[in-house]
Amino acid sequence: MVKSEITQRDCPTPLHAEPGAPVAGAVPVLRVPPSTSAAGMLAHSRLLASVAAFTHHRDIDALDHSLALSLAELASARSVSLAKRATGGCGELESVVRCTPDAQGHYQLQVIEPDQADPALASMRRCIERPEVLAEIIGPGMHRLVAPILCDGRAIGALQLDSEVPPSASRSLVEGFARIYANYTALLNESERDKLTGLYNRRTFERHLQRLLSRHDSPARADELAVDRRDAAAPVQVWLAILDIDHFKRINDSYGHIYGDEVILLLAQQMRASFRQGDVLFRFGGEEFVVLLSASDESTVHAALERFRRRVAAQVFPQVEHVTVSIGYARIGDSDYPATVLDRADKALYFAKKNGRDRTHGYESLAAQGLLAQAMAPGSIDLF
Repeated sequence: MVKSEITQRDCPTPLHAEPGAPVAGAVPVLRVPPSTSAAGMLAHSRLLASVAAFTHHRDIDALDHSLALSLAELASARSVSLAKRATGGCGELESVVRCTPDAQGHYQLQVIEPDQADPALASMRRCIERPEVLAEIIGPGMHRLVAPILCDGRAIGALQLDSEVPPSASRSLVEGFARIYANYTALLNESERDKLTGLYNRRTFERHLQRLLSRHDSPARADELAVDRRDAAAPVQVWLAILDIDHFKRINDSYGHIYGDEVILLLAQQMRASFRQGDVLFRFGGEEFVVLLSASDESTVHAALERFRRRVAAQVFPQVEHVTVSIGYARIGDSDYPATVLDRADKALYFAKKNGRDRTHGYESLAAQGLLAQAMAPGSIDLF
């Protein structure tokens, strides 16, 4: 199932370097054989330009798109696919980016929701499960080369090239791109993710939300965040939910920060297990978390969040035993500002806290019932 389609022109614009962000100079350069011919120098220049282009990105989704496009252009490929393994050690694929030429020969990018039974992804799955380079003939004069993307000896994904170029000629190029991608994504993950939980951090959340809301000409859509469609037959919108651990200060005071950190870590694990792979999960700070979900209506969002809330309430945590969360959520509109949508979700969270905790409330439903007409106290979220 195709989740989004992006033309070469629509490929995300590189972000400017930010303080503390990884730089392209930190990434090893592909080894290329020496050549004094004009054609050889031109080929080397194109290669270096491609590496510089895709390592300029400070966002992993944009990096994925740029990598597939760069390799496809360099190799004049019939197809380039980048598959990434799901977080948590399972053998399932989390995402697939594919680059193929259209009828005019212009490369198109597709972000695909991986079907675990799709035979077209079988080669990449085998490459990830048994991390070694695979070479296959897939048709008359057509070759397939699949290289694992390795991080600390473990395959985190695979890069697949389908082209007329024999594997003996393309292997060093594909493996080199896979190594650079692995090294660079490790640097990006270091700066984008919370060190305790492995979820995206607040800085990444702000970038996700601002990028989504910068598109005022079209509604906020699930495919712009690469989140899953829950009902492909209906228009899909994006919702923002704030999750807050109830009485977390009491947990820290009673059991110590070690057990408090363990509660946070286990809650993050529950989030990964409860929400869909495409829902984007963040640790906002302290005991607060944020989820960006796609759904066609509020009832679907409410049901997903309620399942998570009940799952947390039923879990037995070490020493602490029982922990609950309060949840507030709001729909992201096409002309919202970051502070606006955060404030709406935070008002719903405040209502949940004020009315007994361990419950889920949506801003739109509360507003429709007139329950937010009373003066609201300032929320707990620090706005932009």
